[in-house]
Formats: sequence, structure tokens, C-alpha cells
Amino acid sequence: MRFRLSNVQVDTAQQREGLKHSGSGGFCAFEGWVRDSNEGREVDGLEYEAYAELAEAEGERILAEAIERYGVTDAGCVHRTGDLKVGDLAVWIGVSAAHRDEAFRACRYIIDEIKHRLPIWKKEHYLTGDTAWVACTHVHRAHEHESDPAHHHHHEPGAFTPDYSRQVRLREVGEAGQSRLAAARILVIGAGGLGCPAISYLAGAGIGTLGIVDGDRLEASNLHRQTLYDTRDIGELKAELAARRVAALNPTVAVQTWTEPLHAGNAVEIFRQFDLVLECTDDMRSRYLSSDAAVLSGTPLVLASVYQYEGQLQVVTAQPGTPCLRCLWPLEPAPEAVGSCVQSGVLGPVPGMFGTMQAMEALKLLLDLPRPCEPALLLLNLLDYTTTRLPIDVAQGCAAHGGCVAVARQAVALVQSQSDIDVVFGRLEDALAAGYRLVDLREAGEIAIEPLELPSLQVPSAQVMAHVAELAEGRTLLICASGRRSGHAARLLRAEGLEHVHSLVGGLSALRVIS
Repeated sequence: MRFRLSNVQVDTAQQREGLKHSGSGGFCAFEGWVRDSNEGREVDGLEYEAYAELAEAEGERILAEAIERYGVTDAGCVHRTGDLKVGDLAVWIGVSAAHRDEAFRACRYIIDEIKHRLPIWKKEHYLTGDTAWVACTHVHRAHEHESDPAHHHHHEPGAFTPDYSRQVRLREVGEAGQSRLAAARILVIGAGGLGCPAISYLAGAGIGTLGIVDGDRLEASNLHRQTLYDTRDIGELKAELAARRVAALNPTVAVQTWTEPLHAGNAVEIFRQFDLVLECTDDMRSRYLSSDAAVLSGTPLVLASVYQYEGQLQVVTAQPGTPCLRCLWPLEPAPEAVGSCVQSGVLGPVPGMFGTMQAMEALKLLLDLPRPCEPALLLLNLLDYTTTRLPIDVAQGCAAHGGCVAVARQAVALVQSQSDIDVVFGRLEDALAAGYRLVDLREAGEIAIEPLELPSLQVPSAQVMAHVAELAEGRTLLICASGRRSGHAARLLRAEGLEHVHSLVGGLSALRVIS
């Protein structure tokens, strides 16, 4: 094992020897020692406690991530447990690599991830005789709540055991239901406004394994509705941030993360690894792919979306004779016809409400709680609380075209046949150098705010089909703000026989992140 816990002194020379490789030209090590003071208080010693099984598994995962992310040769870490004196070595991290830069960066990554993700707690012993638990940046002082009745039963972090007594008391849940939740595997696609509350409530309920898919990094504009995070997290990957929060909320929950969007080539296989999927993005392509993957894998799916003050919820049970998303809307609408939080605005509680409803639907399915018998799309307006149930007529949906499975199979095959549509460039100058003509699909107002300042043809996405003849010549790269409008337009043009039309992955937003 590359990561291990130890209750005895660390032999650093032995650890360093174990990481030597003939192809390594650089080695970086970090040592964390027990110091004699913290935040102005004199420290007499430390005591480390760990949730050993989870800490070792997560530690191994962190080291594997660092090796893959930075291309280093090898990495290792030893973290002490038990009682330590001032001056003792508490944690040792070593990285060997072909070059020093990769070793430095990988070592820093491991330090930061271990601090945030591992269920290891530190109790500081002070010369004054009192103690304090220190978990990441949060200090829980034993004497702080002595006069507060609400904290009389405060449990120290090292002794944490999940307490599901409030939900187990429900007749429909009980110990048997809690065991079902502990054995369940749920995939959450999107860790944003919908995904944050869904992930929190599912982790709190004791779901055994949570999968989290999100390739976005946190932005300041996300925080008013994505309350799983805080200002210190800006710029970091949401999937990794969410995994840390789950570990802090309920360390018994296993977490798997994907920092790249699912695609037609892997979605069905990944769905088969889970009992249930929640689609929590504002991306129509992701919703349709998720519906198709649910049908083909037989995995129940809970869909939700929001628009300003209202939202909708649909459950695809993926059982024969039950409807899917395409039964209601056979074809994916153009991105400009569907509002997003960026374009239309949203109050934070709106996605919070619907993400919570998704978590509720997931628990209802797992626990066999009562649900409406007739398939329908639920519409809820949070201004006046009007609720509408839009029935879905199975006979008028995919059944008229061979059934949900046949329609989903055709849709996935079509997407796979167009797998070369999306291309990645770090700079638009690179696309020009590669022989692409740039076509800007944004509206005039968007272009005025952020012009390309490079040779390009300006065609609003809603009018792209009127320019088929003009776009048929040469290699064309379609560009928009996020890559959604350009991807949709590229697929429409491909259907017209334009084989050399491509879409810039992530749009201009991705270029800003890279730069």
C-alpha cells in the first residue's frame, strides 16, 4: 500500500528508499511535525484518531490521483496515529518523478487532499491542561458548550458513529430499510444547484456509495445556490469538493468521482454500476443521454430542472411499458430554447427545493415508499405554489416508434457515430493554425461584451440552418459561450451532410479556465 497509518515512529530513510526509481530525476518530501504552539496557545502534545478503514482507502485513492494527474513515478504517505510529543513527525509524504516540477506539484496536491478528505482527527493537549479537537480548519473545544444544553451529548470526532435513529423510527424505514440504504449505490450527475442538496441528504441518510459526476470548477457566482461549498473552494473541481464534504458529513459513505462528463460510449456501463441515478445538471444533452442510458441499463432515473421560479420533476423507472424522457419530448430542443441559470437567472432556494425533491424520490424508490401510480411530469411554481401533473401517455410516446429501448439504442448509436464533432483547443489561434474557420454562434449582445478579436463569421445559433451552403466549404469550428449551442448546431449540420463541422468543447468558458 502506498498510504498507511502508523502508531510508531516513521523511518523516513526507509520510506525514501522505497520510492527510488532509475527513471526518477526528482524527489520531493513533506514532513509535518508537532509544534509547541497553535493559535497562540502552548501545546504539550497531540493525539491522532482515525477511521482507519476509510482513511486508508481514501489515502490510496488520493495517491493514485496524484500519480495519474501529474505523471509522477511513485508516491507514498505515512500518517501517525496515537499520542505524539512536540517535535515528533506526524505525517510524511514522498514523491519521485522524472522532473522536479511534477514532484513538487504532486506533493502539494497530496498534502492538501489528505487535509481535507481523510477522516483523521487531531486533539491538541495544552500546557494549561485543557484539550481541543482540531478537524481541518475547525476547532471543537471540549469546554466551549458546557453551558449549552443542546451540546450535552456532543461526541468527539474520533468516536463518530452515524446515528440514523430519527429516520429508523419511521415504521416504513426501520432497521431493515436502513440496511437497504447502506447497501444502495446512487449516481448523482451534476454537483451544482440541484446536486448539492441531493448529495447532502443522500449522504446524511446513509447511502452506502455515492457516485458524483461533474467536470466544472466552482465559481463565485455558484455560491448563492450551491451551499455545499464556500469561498475558499473557488477554482476547485466540484466533484472533488463534494466528495470532501460527504466525507466530513458521513465518513461511512463511499464516494466515487468522475471529473469528465459521461458520454455515449460509457454512460450505459456506468449506469449499470448503480441502483439509481439522479440527473442534476442544466444541460439538455446530459438529460437525454441519461434517459437513454437509464432505459438501456434498466436503471431508475430521477430528472429535475429549474427555470427562474419554477421547476419540473420526472421519474423514469426504466421498467418495460413505462415512459422515458423521449416519450414526452422525442427530440432534444435547441439550447437557445431552454433557459439556464446563467441566461435566465435563478434564486438559490429554487434548485435547492428541487434537488431535495430528487433526493426524496430516490429514498422513496429505495424504501418502496408510496409514489403516484400514473407516470407524469410534476410542475411546481414556487411563487404561488401551484402544482400541475402532466400525464405521460406511453402509447403516444416511444411506443409508436418501436419502444423506449429501440429509440434509446438509435439515439445512442447516432451520438456515437458523431463522436468526432467535439474538439478541444487551448486557444482559438490554434484552431486557425489547424485550418479551421471560426463561426461565432452567440447573439450580438454577447459578442459586444466579449468579442473574439479574430477572423470569424457571425451567425446566431437559431439561424444556423439558413447558412448550410455557406458552411459546407472547408473545416468549420462552431463557437458559443458554453459549447452547448455549438454542439447542437454541429449535430444538425452533420445531419445535412456537413462532415467537417465541429464544436469547441466547453466554448469560450473553457478557454477562460485554461488561460
